[in-house]
Amino acid sequence: MTEQDDELRCIGCGAVIQSDDPAAPGYTPQSAIKKGLETDELYCQRCFRLRHYNEIAPVSLTDDDFLRLLSQIRDANALIVYVVDIFDFNGSLIPGLHRFVGDNPILLVGNKEDLLPRSLRRSKLRDWIRQQANQAGLRPIKTVLVSAKKNHEIDQLLDTIESYRHGRDVYVVGVTNVGKSTLINQIIKQRTGVKDLITTSRFPGTTLDKIEIPLDDGHKLVDTPGIIHSHQMAHVLSAKDLKIVAPQKEIKPRTYQLSPEQTILIGGVARFDFEKGPRSGFVTYFENNLKLHRTKLANADHFYERHLGDLLTPPTADEVADFPPLEREEFRVNKKSDIVFEGLGWITVPAGVTVAAWVPKGVGALVRKAMI
Repeated sequence: MTEQDDELRCIGCGAVIQSDDPAAPGYTPQSAIKKGLETDELYCQRCFRLRHYNEIAPVSLTDDDFLRLLSQIRDANALIVYVVDIFDFNGSLIPGLHRFVGDNPILLVGNKEDLLPRSLRRSKLRDWIRQQANQAGLRPIKTVLVSAKKNHEIDQLLDTIESYRHGRDVYVVGVTNVGKSTLINQIIKQRTGVKDLITTSRFPGTTLDKIEIPLDDGHKLVDTPGIIHSHQMAHVLSAKDLKIVAPQKEIKPRTYQLSPEQTILIGGVARFDFEKGPRSGFVTYFENNLKLHRTKLANADHFYERHLGDLLTPPTADEVADFPPLEREEFRVNKKSDIVFEGLGWITVPAGVTVAAWVPKGVGALVRKAMI
């Protein structure tokens, strides 16, 4: 970059224009900088895509940025729309959110509903998500399930937002990789006369840390940048590998008849041990293309070490060195339950068994009442 570039700022968000790091605020290719100077309309790539293609790209926050943003939410008089990934609730948690929302009500939105088997009762899932939120100190006024990608239930969500906001602003919050930007893009498409809004208003008030979308009554819907949560499968795998393990289409259950002391290796990213109990059927719910391998528990460690990166993928061979070790958590189950592998899926286990889940260090595993 030249010294001149240091003085240039995006007219959309105010970020300092830079052409070194595509993931950082203010990134603009050199060719676009030259063209922007010629036309006197210099946008960063993020704002350019927002303005011309209705694409809202996430921006990563530092801890200081995060605290400043949370303070803004606390001081606002607003409805908080909190977007979580139904496959990774704990990884979707914003640390300390309950302390910063103040008296503002929270509408909890579980995204990626389209990936669930149709046999799973949505009311059960809504109840579980609400209970998890309660344990995190949150008391949502309502919990709704949507698919931002498939534009499913978005109209109903907008109606719910309208009925609960009572003439206030709306803040949409969530960690990275929960589909928040996709959801915002669907909202823009459906309710705001997209092209005219984006080309004429240029989102007045847009700053580096939020995008403000005008509502009909003079208030605004505020999209906040995705907050990085390190305890997510998304931060363990590369983007390429994440597409292999993160469900892309409706999950098709796979059933395994297991005897005690048998193991299912879930690609190379997780592992399930059946330790004690009668021979039983175990139903797995993971991305349909993720390969599962059954072996003996006594052989599992050796098999994993020998085949990680080739037979057991992801991670791929060139990423094995950076992949964290798997850590074990044991569960003694006295009723039919789901063992949830955060960010991946779950295995339904019968009553009266002892099992163990192995997940990458920092990623969570938990037990819940069986959903199906």
